[in-house]
Amino acid sequence: MSNKGDIIVGLDIGTTKICAVVGEVREGQVDIVGLGSHPSEGLRKGVVVNIETTVASIKKAVQEAEMMSGCEITSVITGIAGGHIKGFNSHGVIAIKGREVTAKDKERVVDAARAVAIPTDREVIHILPQEYTLDGQEGIQDPVGMSGVRLESRVHIVTGAVASAHNLIKCCNQAGLDVSDIVLQSLASAEAVLTPEECALGAALLDFGGGTSDLAIFSQDCIKHTGGLALGGNNLTNDLAVGLRTPLSAAENIKKRYGCCLSSLVGKDEVVPVEGVAGREPKRVKRQIVCQILEPRVEELLTLIQMEMEQSGYMGQVVSGLVLTGGSSLLEGLTEMAEQIFNMPTRRGFPMGVGGLSDVVDNPMYATAVGLILYGAKNREEKKFRIRDVNIFNRVAARMRRWFKEIL
Repeated sequence: MSNKGDIIVGLDIGTTKICAVVGEVREGQVDIVGLGSHPSEGLRKGVVVNIETTVASIKKAVQEAEMMSGCEITSVITGIAGGHIKGFNSHGVIAIKGREVTAKDKERVVDAARAVAIPTDREVIHILPQEYTLDGQEGIQDPVGMSGVRLESRVHIVTGAVASAHNLIKCCNQAGLDVSDIVLQSLASAEAVLTPEECALGAALLDFGGGTSDLAIFSQDCIKHTGGLALGGNNLTNDLAVGLRTPLSAAENIKKRYGCCLSSLVGKDEVVPVEGVAGREPKRVKRQIVCQILEPRVEELLTLIQMEMEQSGYMGQVVSGLVLTGGSSLLEGLTEMAEQIFNMPTRRGFPMGVGGLSDVVDNPMYATAVGLILYGAKNREEKKFRIRDVNIFNRVAARMRRWFKEIL
């Protein structure tokens, strides 16, 4: 490509697929120039369980993206998800002594907020400032230049299992890639599918993937809560395979072509062809039966997410409604059922804010990969995570020691 801009690659290592999207950043505009996707066979519920097969899938997805984009991929931004991800809010206070707040003071108050006890088997993935308070005045987005005596900060801290992050980085490294950043998948998806108005008013994002369902709540232009379940589209596929007595691959096809989770949307005379197991005769069943298998599972999953939203205390701040994204969000009837359960407006989230081959990634399943590129374009810092001679566990321990020295 002539007159190239900066190249950023988002690598979505999911439970059902591994997707590499290549973006070119030029003058503030992000253009999609390449896409590669390959089935994922080495992950379960968002966590790597087989490094060798995961590395092979990453290589194939990256090679496909390289062929389409015409550029060599050496560095990626990857997402992380799973039941091991935990998010919580923290509060920090420092003294300003009656002078103007500087950028260093802003860093110090965020450091004070992150000075919390974290188990040694967990690593901080994100420290996301929510708001600042200066001498009792709340809701300040940037206190630099303001005068005061007491500066407070509220931040959202996202942590994950060290071993899970270690294995993700190791897989990328063995595929010949540097990892420039690790981003929470629901945070990346929000970059691609939420509008500024939704973030300001208050919105909940549910990234409904194959192995996990990740929740993020936004309000007043900042993230308020993160969470999720180790349940996803694969659970629906397993239910269909058992209920219809058909292979998993056939159950996946039935889910995609004929799946519906709301019986009122299915006609009584509709039928579905079902493949038999191990050469047994195929059969035809009513589509209503497929719906009867999917409906209770989807209802259970959405009810669990609703309970988490209520327990977070931020349900009342979700003014604009719920946004569903991820490959499993394409299931027919999902938005209608979500509107009934959450009692709020619901829509599907498609990637926005990109040019180039935007029609190629115009699908909720690519929301995370596109969001990783947009996140990287907004937060350009040279960071590399590599597993070579130095073990990541030692680096994390050293980082924790540095934090404690700063505190003491």
